[in-house]
Amino acid sequence: MSLVVQRRILELPPVDQREVLRYAQASGLDEQALLERLEEVCQEAAPLIVGRVCFVESPLRLSGDEVSFEGLSVRSANLGKALDGCASAVLFGATIGLGLDRLIAKYGRISPLKALFCQAFGAERIEALCDGFCAQLAREKLPQGLRPRPRFSPGYGDCPLDFQKSLFQILDAPHQIGLSLNGSLLMSPTKSVTAIVGVEKLETSR
Repeated sequence: MSLVVQRRILELPPVDQREVLRYAQASGLDEQALLERLEEVCQEAAPLIVGRVCFVESPLRLSGDEVSFEGLSVRSANLGKALDGCASAVLFGATIGLGLDRLIAKYGRISPLKALFCQAFGAERIEALCDGFCAQLAREKLPQGLRPRPRFSPGYGDCPLDFQKSLFQILDAPHQIGLSLNGSLLMSPTKSVTAIVGVEKLETSR
């Protein structure tokens, strides 16, 4: 069986500004003044965001610490534990695009506070994108008596960060959603995520 890469553009929910402040670690400062400045950043940054996801669903095999998908494998006890009991897994890449990176670079030169807020805004947006994709996946799997597990990314626990290379090859991420990986394993656009989501049977399904 050959894995088929799918891609989607997702509409993101409204920005959670207090979550952005949490990412910015600015909760101890004058909150009203920060919210006013943050609103300026959100209005400028929001039009630059496009939530793109590419993904495949693969059969899964566990053997000791070895986790095998179709066409790739990785040794990770933590990932194996996260996927234990699953028959398949969804491997995905997600990004909100390069527009925000350019805005961060701009404010990095002229306004450190706005650059910080742009970074935090991007962190909130990519998490919202991943959460939205996983919620969409859950809705699609429910009629089949299946549900997704929490996502697990390379670099967590003992899962090697260089597993990113294999994920990028399987997902064809540069062509599918414009997501690339450099020799230092840094992703571009920077506000991007790759992850594995186990798919398990619901206990009530027959």
